[in-house]
Amino acid sequence: MAERRSPFYGSIVGLGATMGRVGGDFISARYYSGIADEHLNTRSNVGVQDLSTMGKMDIKGPDAEALVNHVIVNDASAMRPGQVRYSTVCREDGGIIDDLTVFRLAAEHFMLVTGSVNRLKMLPWLLHHAEGRKAYVTDITAAIAFPTIQGPRSRALLKALVSDADLDGLKRWSFTSGRIGETRVLISRTGVTGELGYELFVPADEAASVWDMLMRTGRDFGLKPYGVLAMFTLGLEKAYPAHGIDMDESRTPFHVGLDRWIRFDKGDFVGRDALLRVRDKGVDERWTGLILDGDKSAATNARVTAGSKDAGMVTYSDHGYSLGKVLATAHLRLPFTAVGTELSIDIDGTPTRATAAPMPFFDPEGSRLRV
Repeated sequence: MAERRSPFYGSIVGLGATMGRVGGDFISARYYSGIADEHLNTRSNVGVQDLSTMGKMDIKGPDAEALVNHVIVNDASAMRPGQVRYSTVCREDGGIIDDLTVFRLAAEHFMLVTGSVNRLKMLPWLLHHAEGRKAYVTDITAAIAFPTIQGPRSRALLKALVSDADLDGLKRWSFTSGRIGETRVLISRTGVTGELGYELFVPADEAASVWDMLMRTGRDFGLKPYGVLAMFTLGLEKAYPAHGIDMDESRTPFHVGLDRWIRFDKGDFVGRDALLRVRDKGVDERWTGLILDGDKSAATNARVTAGSKDAGMVTYSDHGYSLGKVLATAHLRLPFTAVGTELSIDIDGTPTRATAAPMPFFDPEGSRLRV
């Protein structure tokens, strides 16, 4: 399989990153100085990650809004230019194909940011549903570099770096444009760390100079790069479900707590009838947070038991470095999802106690996002 490299590849390797294949044929940074160090620095100062591997789908034309609204469960028609919305994309049976962010660039112009792996199936899915519509879908992933700057000092750093942008007035789930040097960039107040943060869309042929300016300016703000492994631990603490780990085509948004993003009142969309049936019937399992005893994480797909009963399966487990605890998420059958329920997971042959806990584990009020 062909190996794809982001526009930041040379710069990242020069920083000593340990590289690996991350999906969608791309190779990217798994970690730099160490997962715990990268995680904690992003929580306390500011971190940067190369997310150029994520898919970027450009959708234009008179029927662009109709196409986007047909394939997502959220409501694109309610968006104004400059707004971002999160949504799942479902099959006719309600199974989740991907979760993504929708950017409304203009009245007849959208961009969808998809998962790295899911880019490969989202393009044909969008092209299929564009048939018969005046909407034109282009995969622009290779043309756009995508660094994310996350952490409590991210705004201060970008204010020192970016011109022609009101970062103080930029609200969460919105974007603006600005300049870094002579490069025009799109700046979105979004991210998957649970911190104040921004995602930048940078022309690929100008990306190397932008990265260099970012790293030079960032020295005064404690900027450190972080890799995909720290991204997962940061997201785990905030209970952000990841496609291919916590959800897939076999589960609906109701199974992973994403049903609040469904807009049934907008009219027809792919999967609507199936999702209405799930809503009315209810689910017999839920994605649940667990706090584990000890200092070892559980294996993905490890069985969770309640006494002699099979309660479910772990989706992801790792250290919650901000909390000093080992965390996990799991698909558990009712009624084992109740907060405080004591369960057991076999870790390296040793039964280990796990307690059902409220999610998110870290900053449950979301105060760090609202600064």
